[in-house]
Amino acid sequence: MKMLAGCELLLEAEAPSPVVSMLRPRDAQCVWRVDGRTGFQSRHAFEEYLDTFGNFCQRFWVPEGQMRVSIEATLDADDALAFDEAAGLVTPFALPAQTLQFTLPSRYCASDRPELLALATKIVNGFAPGYAQVEAIRAWIRQNIEYRYGVSDAHSCARDTIEQRVGVCRDFAHVGIALCRALDIPARMVVGWLHGLEPMDLHAWFEAYVGDAWYTFDATQPERRAGRAVIGYGRDAADVAFLMSYGSLKTLSVNVWTRAEQAQFA
Repeated sequence: MKMLAGCELLLEAEAPSPVVSMLRPRDAQCVWRVDGRTGFQSRHAFEEYLDTFGNFCQRFWVPEGQMRVSIEATLDADDALAFDEAAGLVTPFALPAQTLQFTLPSRYCASDRPELLALATKIVNGFAPGYAQVEAIRAWIRQNIEYRYGVSDAHSCARDTIEQRVGVCRDFAHVGIALCRALDIPARMVVGWLHGLEPMDLHAWFEAYVGDAWYTFDATQPERRAGRAVIGYGRDAADVAFLMSYGSLKTLSVNVWTRAEQAQFA
């Protein structure tokens, strides 16, 4: 399934400001536009590199004043979301080495807290180890945490969201990651686009490693939905920020869109 996905940012800097963005999806053909022109100018000193998770990162200067940056990506999206309800738990000794970092506590996912282990154990009681347990965690988040804008910020962690029982996609993903890791199930943050998301925005969800594969879980949605374009993977939101500024910078607006040849995904 061919999908077009794009994002436009209107930025304003009080003085020239260096930034790092993470806006380019993996395995996609991309076109950048800056202030209506194709590509960056030499004064932006644009460069792209791969971080330790294999994500594409863009480093450039935002001059004083306003700057409009957009990216449009063409990629192949899955028609259906992979799942395996029989996928079992992989013991820590048998896990691939590269997944072990995703069993550890991180900035927003303090999975070593005893109260998180107690909650995770309660949620998965009676479910088969592996995929079924992660799905039980996803369902619990869906049923017990309200999706609401403006109640969390860049400092909110999984424990905050569990206590307050409100948050946005970023917060939902952090809760799922923390509860999975409390059970020694590798879990990682994913950011990108979801076709047909309402309201449309840059999106976040989580993946868990069970049955020798990574599977997608998204508690913001009532059912499994494909049509996803992955921009980045990380331990939590600290690793996958869409835009990080090293100066005085304001994001005045964000416009996100997707288009597909066929709008129905399973």
